[in-house]
Parts: sequence; C-alpha cells; structure tokens
Amino acid sequence: MNNLLVAVSHHGYLVLFLVVFAEAAGLPAPGALALIAAGAAAAAHVLSVPVVLGTAIVAMMLGDVLLFLVGRYTGWALLSFICGLSLNPETCILRSAESFYKRGKLTLVFAKFIPGINTMAPPLAGSMKMNVMQFLRLDFLGGCLYIVAYAGVGYLFRDLVAKITKGVQSASHVFAEVVIAAVVIYLVYRVVQYRRYRMIGVVPKVEVAELAKRLASQEQKDIILADVRSHGYYDAGAARIAGSIRLEPNRLADELKLLPKDKDIFLYCT
Repeated sequence: MNNLLVAVSHHGYLVLFLVVFAEAAGLPAPGALALIAAGAAAAAHVLSVPVVLGTAIVAMMLGDVLLFLVGRYTGWALLSFICGLSLNPETCILRSAESFYKRGKLTLVFAKFIPGINTMAPPLAGSMKMNVMQFLRLDFLGGCLYIVAYAGVGYLFRDLVAKITKGVQSASHVFAEVVIAAVVIYLVYRVVQYRRYRMIGVVPKVEVAELAKRLASQEQKDIILADVRSHGYYDAGAARIAGSIRLEPNRLADELKLLPKDKDIFLYCT
C-alpha cells in the first residue's frame, strides 16, 4: 500500500482514476486501497476532497457502464468470462443471477461491498435488460456510498494510514515472502479442487443435434425436457422449446424428485 500511497500523492488524480476505473471494469485492481490513499492525501492537503470524490465517481461509473453495456449486448458470454476462474462457471453465473434476483435491483446500491457480486452486478443488470436510467441512479448511489466509505476512512485515519505504510515499507522483505507463500498455497488449493471437481462434479451434456434427433424419433415419449432458466431471464410469457416443461431453478432438487424415474431428463437454460 505504501507504493500506492506515494503514487497517489505524486500523480494524484490520474492514478486514482485509473485504479478505480480498472476495478470497476472487472480488473484485479485495489480500488479500495486507492480510495483510502486518496482520502489520506486529501486530509494532508495534498489533494482536494471534491476533486477526489468527483474523479473516483466518474471513473467508477465509466467502468460500471462499460460492463453494463457489454453485458446487455453479449448476455451470458461476458458473465461466463468473468466466472471463468471459477471451478464451475455455470454454477457461478446461476448463483450470481439468483442472488441478484432475490435481493432485487437494490443490490446495486450495496454490490460494491459484496465480494463476488461487485463485479457481476453491472453486467448482470445489463443482461437482464434493466432500464438504463434506473441502473444509472442505483449504481451512482452505490458508487457514492463505496467511495465515501473508503475515502472517508483514509481521511479520518490519515496518521494511522501513514504509520501502517511505514511499517509495511520497513518489513517489505517479510511481506513479500508472505505474499509468495500465500500465492503458492492458493495455487495448490486450486489445483486440488479442480482435480476433485473434474472427478466428481462434471455435468454430462448432450449436443443440440443429438437431442433434436431423439425428440423427433419414437424415443420422444421417454424424454423429459425442462426449462430451468434463472429468474431475470425467464417470465411466464417467455417462449420455450416445444414439449418442454418449466422447473423452478431454486427448487430444482425438490422438483426433480417428482419427475418419473424411468425417463431421460434433459435440462436447458439460455
């Protein structure tokens, strides 16, 4: 954080803008730390409080609007990319969409504070065709809360921030060793989990052409085709594949128990 604080102090608003924009756009950038550093610099009269707040909110809104628009025009393609590092990308998307649906559109107000939802919220809102002005209002309010919270911490605890950064600088070699060890442990964990998932968690899939061929044959009577699209992507008047039934995705385990055991069950979502 010491290097970030120095960078913000020397290069000011440009560094703040770039870091906050990068985080809002889905990149692994320390936006919260940049805001704390900017708040501390503002308390030391190195930066201006109004300009810090204005720069940060513009950067965050630009990043969020970018993801919102890309999500609106690419749908689940972007969400799949964002969830690409997950052990199970499909589950990552479905759980995020379901969480967004259950908590409502007001999720945008608090999304920045929720790990995993902060980056997913804007493209989810876009893919669900949320009204643009409504998105801008709620996202602006959420962005303001996030920025004021972290910049306020830096502003109010400027001396503490300075002491922490000095401590980090004096023990930089120890810090680097801890970071390297943590990265190695994390990578080993991910490899173990990935191998475990590949062995027990793979969901069998079928090609569209193969299923269509079976549905057009005498096998049709032995097949159940179910629509399990997540909320926000499905409503009562939505078109479905002919002959399919609707199952509630958040009650999928219970609904499957009620289906015949002597038929092949295929689930689909879009």
